[in-house]
Amino acid sequence: MFKQWLTSTLVGYLTKEVDQPDAVRGLGYSWQAEVKPGDILLVEGRSRISTAIKYLTQSTWSHSALVINSEPGEVIEADVKNGVGIQSFSKYENFNARICRPIGLSEEEIQQVLDFAIQHIGVSYDVKNLVDLARYLIPTPPVPVRYRRQMLTLGSGDPTEKLICSALIARAFQSVRYPIMPTQWWSEEGDIISQVRHYSVFVPRDFDLSPYFDIIKPTVTHGFDHRAMIWSSEEEAGGGGGI
Repeated sequence: MFKQWLTSTLVGYLTKEVDQPDAVRGLGYSWQAEVKPGDILLVEGRSRISTAIKYLTQSTWSHSALVINSEPGEVIEADVKNGVGIQSFSKYENFNARICRPIGLSEEEIQQVLDFAIQHIGVSYDVKNLVDLARYLIPTPPVPVRYRRQMLTLGSGDPTEKLICSALIARAFQSVRYPIMPTQWWSEEGDIISQVRHYSVFVPRDFDLSPYFDIIKPTVTHGFDHRAMIWSSEEEAGGGGGI
């Protein structure tokens, strides 16, 4: 009972929203209308745990989810409170988000990726990972960059019963041998040899940095033309955030 209470209290503390980053604004900007099944949605979270993840990974992105359909609009994710499950796009409609799209996968391979993730619905979140995060959350420590990733991968290591968000997606793509950030070297014959990295070491920013995913920006993909913009003659007061 005490362990359950402690876990529940820790989850409640870490998932409380405390940060309100400025959201990307712009009429006609909608990531929801652009995503396709198999895309990865990176999210800039607002909770205490998001703050820790963004610090430890030195990245804007604190969470990742896998798009499973465009209509009605759903993602599958490993959530701290509920474990692996399906969520509506509406959960993240007011968050900063980035679309990462795998390159060259067939429809059959994309379906295999989705099926793999869906098979893990109900799997619990790796709560031990939360304990490790909490240790470094307050105050924020001066931790060398090379050690920060290790703090995010100190979880239980159980490959069948517990996952964090990036691990779920990494495992799904690795199930069809799709690269994310593999270790690579040149063979004596001049070939590039790739080695799969363990799924537990991946964090949201890896999908952003990976050379094997396109970054999709809705305003750009639909032929943005700055010359067609109509500007007000009045300047906005303050130094803030653009349009």
